[in-house]
Amino acid sequence: MTETRRSGAETRERILAVAREHFARQGYDRTTIRAIASEAQIDPSMVMRYFGSKEELFTSAASIDLALPDLTAVPVDEVGRTMVTHFVRMWDSDGTLMALLRRAASDAGAAEQMRSMFAAQVARAVAPVCPDPSQVPRRAALAASQLLGIALSRYVLVLPPIVDMTPEEIVDWVAPTVQRYLTAPE
Repeated sequence: MTETRRSGAETRERILAVAREHFARQGYDRTTIRAIASEAQIDPSMVMRYFGSKEELFTSAASIDLALPDLTAVPVDEVGRTMVTHFVRMWDSDGTLMALLRRAASDAGAAEQMRSMFAAQVARAVAPVCPDPSQVPRRAALAASQLLGIALSRYVLVLPPIVDMTPEEIVDWVAPTVQRYLTAPE
């Protein structure tokens, strides 16, 4: 790799890191290309050169690996708890994912990105534990609906009873439902 390519890749990654922080902290609408460029210590035209538009920058910044656990390594009666625990920790620690959820509520492109990400990654993770392979998409979608619903209620709508719950309480309440979606017979 030439020095120029390495420098370009480093610049691109620096822009993405700064953009993730801005989108997570301020949301899509209040984040500006100028602010991102300033913090990344580059000219705003460089952001546009690498990403084309604010929308494309957001899409790149919000491309997230959910880093789902290997459910084949978990006792089958613990897969619901494992999934919910993983997501509660992720929601609490990843502002970029929260920015994508907020944007998905009002933007068709962001909603499609969220749907695609969850459909592919959750389905792939839960497929080995589902009793009927033909039901994987349906079961994964039901589990995702619970996980996304909790995130929307807790972090976007700030619904008091859910906001007031500890992460452990959320896991205790939601895990049995996710468990049923993933492993219960028809």
